[in-house]
Amino acid sequence: MSFEQEWAQHKAAAAERQTTHMQLNQLAPSPGGFEGNLSVNQKDLAAVGDQAYKLYQRLDKDGDHAKTSSEKASKVLKSRFAVGDALGDVADKWSSQVNTLLQSCAHISNHLDYTQKAHAGDEVYIATTFSVTELSGGFDEGTQRK
Repeated sequence: MSFEQEWAQHKAAAAERQTTHMQLNQLAPSPGGFEGNLSVNQKDLAAVGDQAYKLYQRLDKDGDHAKTSSEKASKVLKSRFAVGDALGDVADKWSSQVNTLLQSCAHISNHLDYTQKAHAGDEVYIATTFSVTELSGGFDEGTQRK
């Protein structure tokens, strides 16, 4: 029997065993009984953005304390030991990781500031565009039978 024939038999056997069905995944109910939508308010967004900004400031100040001394030690050790190159690589990698984290903190802070301002603008637009009288009138029209 050739490979192609054997492969075709295996595919046919697998197809016969497989049944067509659909399964929808669902989160089990929580033991506390809470069910509903996740919500966040402007105060929550502002607090997260503020913490991201504070982390950025602290990391920008303290993230490279050991950089200068590590680079000096690396240069001295390179001339005498193989570990000098490794220490230089570690210092470079650390600096790169600190910069990546700084960029991430700045992105989070800036995005949440933008989101907060955009939603505040949306609220003002909605509040000034629709009046309660117009909305009430629309509800009244929908309940009247013609």
